[in-house]
Amino acid sequence: MAFVPPARHLLRAKDLADARYFEPLEVDDLARAAGLSKAHFSREFRRTFGESPYVYLLTRRLERAAALLRDTDRSVAEVCLDVGLQGVGSFTTSFKRMYGMTPTAYRESFPPAASQARVPGCVVRAYARPQHRTIREDSRSGPT
Repeated sequence: MAFVPPARHLLRAKDLADARYFEPLEVDDLARAAGLSKAHFSREFRRTFGESPYVYLLTRRLERAAALLRDTDRSVAEVCLDVGLQGVGSFTTSFKRMYGMTPTAYRESFPPAASQARVPGCVVRAYARPQHRTIREDSRSGPT
């Protein structure tokens, strides 16, 4: 059996936090993904990545919340729940600690999401096509 470096197991847990941040994940779940006990996992994660697994997961959630506040018109409570956090009060406190302002003030510092509505490229191409034919086509069927 080949030796697998311990950091590889930690990356599994980090990938899980990145992919499923919106679920009710806890440090126990991340430790289980890494195949380590909770205490050993927490020590190794901090030593390897420079922050605790809890702080890493919270940071991912707050980064996603910031993006949702900038790009959508969802309420602060909806954003809080969408990123996997349970309480608006603790969300607001954590958000303010990280970004220096409340989620509402953060949202107000950007243009409204409606003014940034993105239209898929396929829709733009469909509506940008000429509506009238520019090439004269013969209505006869078959070659001349």
